Amino acid sequence: MGQSKLIIVSDEHSVVESARAFANHHSLELRAYSVREWEVKQSTQNEGSMPSLSAGAQPLENGAKILQFPVGGQPMQPIGVQKVETINDLECKAIKKAIFEFKGNLTEAAKALGIGRATLYRKVKQYNIDPSEARRRRAA
Repeated sequence: MGQSKLIIVSDEHSVVESARAFANHHSLELRAYSVREWEVKQSTQNEGSMPSLSAGAQPLENGAKILQFPVGGQPMQPIGVQKVETINDLECKAIKKAIFEFKGNLTEAAKALGIGRATLYRKVKQYNIDPSEARRRRAA
């Protein structure tokens, strides 16, 4: 199996340095290009050589994945792979939807969700949901 490579295209020095540190830490070969260098490289490629990298591009080789480099503490995920929502995210969305469907009436929203009113009040506070927003929409 060949060595993994990290190819980064960026004009931001701090991003390239972060990529360099990441590559060194994970024993990866790093190839850094400015946007202009990458464009020139892509325009002078011979047919049959490495395809240009972009979101949704075909993998370079079997098993290769195109990853977005973590900038600002964001984790790396393969491009085209959606983040799995947590149970808390799903619960929050369901509660917001029920509150808006019942125009801010928390008692009716709790019944529709199959939970007690006190539980709904606790979860509204936990997720910082503002039921008055749904009530304002009702009035408008």
